Amino acid sequence: MSLPHAILTALLEKPSSGLALTRRFDRSIGYFWSATHQQIYRELGKLEQAGFIRALPSAQPSRGQKKEFEVLPAGRAELTRWAGGEQDSKPIRDALLLRMRASAVVGRTGLDAELRRHLTQHRRQLAEYQEIEDRDFGAAADPEDRLRRLVLRAGIGLETFWVEWLAEALAEVTDMDTATAPGDGADG
Repeated sequence: MSLPHAILTALLEKPSSGLALTRRFDRSIGYFWSATHQQIYRELGKLEQAGFIRALPSAQPSRGQKKEFEVLPAGRAELTRWAGGEQDSKPIRDALLLRMRASAVVGRTGLDAELRRHLTQHRRQLAEYQEIEDRDFGAAADPEDRLRRLVLRAGIGLETFWVEWLAEALAEVTDMDTATAPGDGADG
């Protein structure tokens, strides 16, 4: 996925100013496709230059006024082309997994604390996703809401995986630390 397509999606859902768009990103699309506010503003300029979006006419133009953007037919056509295309899945690239592999070589110092920290983060994110599902998708009837809910369910599934796996990993590391603690008779 690319940032331009994420922005086109968000603007088709609701024309927005750059500021409103960044706030919406932080609350929805940003859960699975993050971007800084600077990246979003820069991309808005590129999309406007490419003829995919335009600033809506303002009733009273003034310096510093927020421009609200809408998607033009060319932008909708680009998003339709992209959404109907193919995209290979990406391999997992997670620093925590690499750190665990490194810990197997250099020792587990601090690994248990890092696993606990990640577990707390994933539990928090899972609870947030579940709250969104309960609040916004009680009876998702129309196709758009059903698709949005499926995206949310993917997030719930991923967070559930991480919570379960991190709990298992933490238990395993704790067991290793207990088995190699001084005075346990393992050294002779």
